[in-house]
Parts: sequence; structure tokens; C-alpha cells
Amino acid sequence: MQPACVEGSQGSSLVLSVFEERLAVCRLDPEAEVPGWVVKRPFCSVTRTPDELSVVCPEWHVPFETRCERGWRALKLEGSFDLELIGILVSVAAPLAEAGVSVFAIATYDTDYVLVRESQLDLARSVLSERGHVVRR
Repeated sequence: MQPACVEGSQGSSLVLSVFEERLAVCRLDPEAEVPGWVVKRPFCSVTRTPDELSVVCPEWHVPFETRCERGWRALKLEGSFDLELIGILVSVAAPLAEAGVSVFAIATYDTDYVLVRESQLDLARSVLSERGHVVRR
């Protein structure tokens, strides 16, 4: 598998696309069932640990009383990445951290998603573009 990249002045760059939909990052009880409002959404992530059940999904699906942080936007790293590749996520997360942009990362078998607060989305786009990455709307 090869990542989607382009050649630029700073070498190979990643291609990222921005999801239009606002997301929520939710924390549920570790023994909770996966809620029905999560399943069959175009984008959702469910992670269970001994300490919590974390859910990321479109914010308009999340009931008001659910403990969550709303207003996140996802940047998808385009392409499929071999699980042996090193530094893919850090090439995006490190410049964002240096610029003071909070991130919430989600990895899947094929790719990574970096969530940033909507209020920091323009800054994130600018920082990543300055580092040679291509950020599509």
C-alpha cells in the first residue's frame, strides 16, 4: 500500500481532505453498550478500554445529556498506508503541536484521521500547507 502524496519543494507531501461534518468526541461508561445513535453513521469510531467507551461521530447524533466535546473537524490522510510505515501521523501531528493546535488522532487499518477543533481548522490548514502537505476542502 502506498500513501497518496505529491512532490513539492519540501519533498513528498501528504494529501489530506477535510470532512465537512462537525464531530463529537464522547466518553461513556466502560460497561456501556455501544449506543444506537452511533451505528451506521458515515463516520464513527468506537474504542473500548477497561476505563471507558470512547465514541466519535457526527455531533448532531449525540444526545444532549451525553458527556462529550463537540466542534471537532476531521482531516483524513488520503491513501492507504502500510502498517510498517513510520512517521506518517507525526508528520501531521508534530507541526500542529508546534503551532498550538490540539489534535485527536484516530487510526484505522488503512489510514489515519486527525481531528482538530473547528476554531483551529484554518490555522491547521495553514500550518500543514506551510509544511508542504496538500489540504483539500
